[in-house]
Amino acid sequence: MSNALRVGGLVPLTTLDFPDQLACVLFCQGCGWRCRYCHNPQLIPARGEQEKSWDDILAFLRQRVGLLDAVVFSGGEPTLQAALPEAITEVRALGFKVGLHSAGIKPKRFARVLSLVDWVGFDIKAVPEHSTAITGVEGSGAANWRSLGLLLRSSVAHEVRTTVHWQLFDAERLLDLAQRLRAQGVERFVVQCSRSMRMLDEHLGDSCPPHDHMRLWQRLEQLFPHFILRG
Repeated sequence: MSNALRVGGLVPLTTLDFPDQLACVLFCQGCGWRCRYCHNPQLIPARGEQEKSWDDILAFLRQRVGLLDAVVFSGGEPTLQAALPEAITEVRALGFKVGLHSAGIKPKRFARVLSLVDWVGFDIKAVPEHSTAITGVEGSGAANWRSLGLLLRSSVAHEVRTTVHWQLFDAERLLDLAQRLRAQGVERFVVQCSRSMRMLDEHLGDSCPPHDHMRLWQRLEQLFPHFILRG
C-alpha cells in the first residue's frame, strides 16, 4: 500500500469485539474527538510512537488464516484514514470477515467503507445536544447521528453502543438517549460502563451508577429487542 494504514496496536484474539466470531483487533491511529473517558489517548494523534507496519500486520494475519474468523478495525477512528478501504480489501482477500468500530466522525468517509464491512459496532456518544460535553468538539453530535442514520438505512449487521461515565450521564439522560435511538429504529443497544482508571480527562473520578440503576436496566431491556450491559 502506497499510503499504508497506520496501526497503533493489536489484540491478537478476542471473542467480544465481533459477536459470534473469533477475531483480532487492529487499533487504527488517529481520532478527531477527545472523549473525556477515552482510555486510549495514545491513539488520538495522527501518528503514534508504537505503530506497527502494515506489512507486519499482513504477515501476522497470514499466519492466522484458518484460525481466526474476522479482523476488526477499531481506533482511534479508523474511517479517518484514506488507506482503510484498501486495507479492508487486502484483509478480505485473505478470507477474513471484517468488523468496524466507528463513531462516524466524518459521515462521508463512514459511508465510503460501510458497504465493505460485515458488521459495525457503532458508538453513539449522547443525544446530539449533549455530545460536545463528551467529545470536546462542536458539531460532533450532528455528525454522530448522521452516520447512525446511514448505518440504519444500510443492510449491514450492527450494534449501537454507548459508553457511560456516570459523571457525564444520569439515569434520565441515558433513558432519553435510549428512547431516541429506539425511535430511530435501533434494535440492538449496548451500554458499556466506563471503569477505566486511565482516562483522558483526569478530573473524572469513579463512575458510580445511580441508586436506581437496576430499574434503569429493566426499562432498557423492555425498550429494545436486544439490550446488553457490559462492564
